[in-house]
Amino acid sequence: MTPQPLLMKPNSIKTRFAYGFLRALNSLNKNKPSSPSSPKVIFRRCRMIKLAADASMASAVGSRRAWSRAVLCKIRCQRALAMRGRIRSGGFRRRSGAGKGFGVGQTDGLRKLVPGGGAMDLCCLLDETAHYIKCLTTQVQVMRNIVDICST
Repeated sequence: MTPQPLLMKPNSIKTRFAYGFLRALNSLNKNKPSSPSSPKVIFRRCRMIKLAADASMASAVGSRRAWSRAVLCKIRCQRALAMRGRIRSGGFRRRSGAGKGFGVGQTDGLRKLVPGGGAMDLCCLLDETAHYIKCLTTQVQVMRNIVDICST
């Protein structure tokens, strides 16, 4: 399968995300550890890549959306705590609602999935959820394009 060229509008969310994410990946690559064979090192790099993708998407969207403001705020708080040495590295925490389907409390499920969803009314929550899903889809498309281009 031949990868399709990245034909993007210069000021679209997709373009802003792609440039921000590639910049973050480049800086992560500069700080690459010498021996990435340890599972702990691999897990840490995966988390850093996920954080870079989330931060890039939230930055590309800007402060127009509540979910992007919540993501950016969470990242800033984590960095501040890490600077103070209060964040413990490693460890995998499972969500308490993992594996449960949406039943009577469907909005509660959405509130847990959408960043910042806990403080939204139903109408705003549905609008933010739709936009968040659209942005996650865009994120996946751009990341697939990056992989396709890098693997050829």
